[in-house]
Amino acid sequence: MQAIRANVKIYKNFINGEWVDASSKEVYQVYNPANTDETVGEFPLSTEEDVEKAVQAAHKAFEEWRKVPASERAEYIYRFIELLDRNKGLLGEALCREQGKPLKEAVTEAIRGVKEMRYVAGEAARLDGITLPSDRKGVLNLTVRVPIGVVAAITPWNFPVLTPLRKIVPALIAGCTVVFKPATNTPLTAVLLIELLEKAGLPAGTVNLVVGKGRKVGDALVGHPLVKGVSFTGSTQVGRSIYQTAAKNFTKVQLELGGKNPVVVAEYGDLEGAADHIVGSAYANAGQRCTAISRVIVLEKHADQLEQYILNKVKQYKVGNGMNPETQIGPVVSQDALNTIMEYIESAKEEGATIALGGNRLTGEEFQKGYFFEPTLITNVTPEMRVAKEEIFGPVLVVIRVNSFEEAVQVSNNTEYGLTASIFTDRMDWAHAYVDEVESGMVHINNGTISEGHMPFGGVKNSGVGPYSIGGTNKDFYTELKVVYLQYKQ
Repeated sequence: MQAIRANVKIYKNFINGEWVDASSKEVYQVYNPANTDETVGEFPLSTEEDVEKAVQAAHKAFEEWRKVPASERAEYIYRFIELLDRNKGLLGEALCREQGKPLKEAVTEAIRGVKEMRYVAGEAARLDGITLPSDRKGVLNLTVRVPIGVVAAITPWNFPVLTPLRKIVPALIAGCTVVFKPATNTPLTAVLLIELLEKAGLPAGTVNLVVGKGRKVGDALVGHPLVKGVSFTGSTQVGRSIYQTAAKNFTKVQLELGGKNPVVVAEYGDLEGAADHIVGSAYANAGQRCTAISRVIVLEKHADQLEQYILNKVKQYKVGNGMNPETQIGPVVSQDALNTIMEYIESAKEEGATIALGGNRLTGEEFQKGYFFEPTLITNVTPEMRVAKEEIFGPVLVVIRVNSFEEAVQVSNNTEYGLTASIFTDRMDWAHAYVDEVESGMVHINNGTISEGHMPFGGVKNSGVGPYSIGGTNKDFYTELKVVYLQYKQ
């Protein structure tokens, strides 16, 4: 751990409508991953006591918030969206400083949040139930949706603006209240989002922020009997632990976990166009995306040409500090992330793969104080290698050659994950077959792995558990169905 530095701005938790100190005197500091000499801020290492206060505040607020008509709840959110839109530049800069994402990409994340939340606010008018005919005279059968209660929103560091919005806002629209635990790497954007929600006038206790490490704050939240739902985005390993803890109280879970996303290229006429999509989907956010393409599975006949197109495009990337407008790829988030990537590079070499491009930490004056890694392409990869099956979470793409479409499908499914997949082909019979046979929650045909804010988002296998997020499926998590039998005529 780096030494605590003086004269750094100090941030607090937000509980029951007030900014408060944590019960513990312990703090930690966040440093810019592009320049570790720059301190972003000092944040509390909260404890179980702080979680208890936040959950109790949310539980108390829920009794009133659930009774507020959905259309009125939406009015609070529309005010928040206006504030979010006006402050997207501020959020983008904070995101760039604490996570490393290039400024343009960071601001785009905030802009996307604005657009998506406008759709989510409209869900207030779509919290629908059903009416069905009865077997009895004079009886009306129907279902209504009711909010589940206090929701724990536990978010990752790679999209610290968009992911919290995707959890907090639909929860509020549904009538739930929230305790928000951000990733320890990216608490500043969390503070800024809560400040905007506060300015929007939300009642005290409806949204609470507790900053701290997962083993204290996260575990206490997930295991709390008053928490009725846990929405988590992060690693499969942590998600498995959350699932086990939540099961003890039969707490609902919505888990968005890891991915090892394949793209198949087979009988496709525009290989350069496919390379454009693949490179964009693989290296954005320095590859630190659960939906990043990380495996290219290509027919042998196309492989040489496709690899060359990819190499040519990746060589053009400018790596650097995200505040530099020319930067296209920023640093990875931490030294631990850097170490993990290097371990996979060494593993690939030991197993006989070829590092066709990159494979090294960047050093020198511009990179000396940051966690910069070269955009990397690994070829001559076989399906059983670690880099072909395990999530690396960095700017690393591997190429696997196959001899048939059937083999391509088999290799696509040869991993524990099943988040998203893509295929580039001019044969629509193969496209339909891939949609049917690939073990993935989301599938893209002739485009990269870019999701849209009104479509359900989720995975299968070890990539997700519970109702899909975003889109209309969110209500399946944040609400329960209540079944009503109404006798209106004797």
